[in-house]
Amino acid sequence: MSDKTPATPVDFWFDPLCPWAWMTSRWVLEVEKLRDIEVRWHVMSLAVLNEDKLDELPEEYRELLETKAWGPVRIVIAAQEEHGAEVLGDLYTALGTRIHNLGQGPGKDTVAAALKDVGLPASLMDHWDDTPYEEQLRASHKEGIEKVGQDVGTPVIAVPGPDGEQIAFFGPVVTPAPKGEEAARLWDGALAVASVPGFYEIKRTRTKGPDFSNL
Repeated sequence: MSDKTPATPVDFWFDPLCPWAWMTSRWVLEVEKLRDIEVRWHVMSLAVLNEDKLDELPEEYRELLETKAWGPVRIVIAAQEEHGAEVLGDLYTALGTRIHNLGQGPGKDTVAAALKDVGLPASLMDHWDDTPYEEQLRASHKEGIEKVGQDVGTPVIAVPGPDGEQIAFFGPVVTPAPKGEEAARLWDGALAVASVPGFYEIKRTRTKGPDFSNL
């Protein structure tokens, strides 16, 4: 019988469409090598998040959400419901690598190829335009976004706090994804500020776009 303390669970909500969530996810996987944590993946949806405020969004972003955001998250939730949550990590890696690192975009061909990469059935593509798992998709999204509030997006990270209750935060938004001890220091700092009651925000203007060169 092992007396090893279980790894700290880290819940991570993602939409495969978001390049910033992708960057953060690669950082968290780097942290998993350096700190005693175990990442648990969950889907959230930028399309759901923004569906009541489309008229307020820039035209280009609105078109992206309306035409490209729904299909991938429907496939992800269908994979979860039909094959178990344990497939989400590898599926997200396959999707993100193709969508972001390889620049293939979030179209049907890309998602179908990602399913093949991880050995999931092509029949999951039947959920692209409509899925019976929309309730589960919205529930997963709601679970994540309610931890941080409606005025943020993806990713959302939740960890046990000092008192055992979960603490959650959006981000961090960082590029490129830190490696090694830099990744660990950022993790320790993010947990430190997030655990302070009443702490809400640190922010500075982004001066560069997503850099996938070290992924």
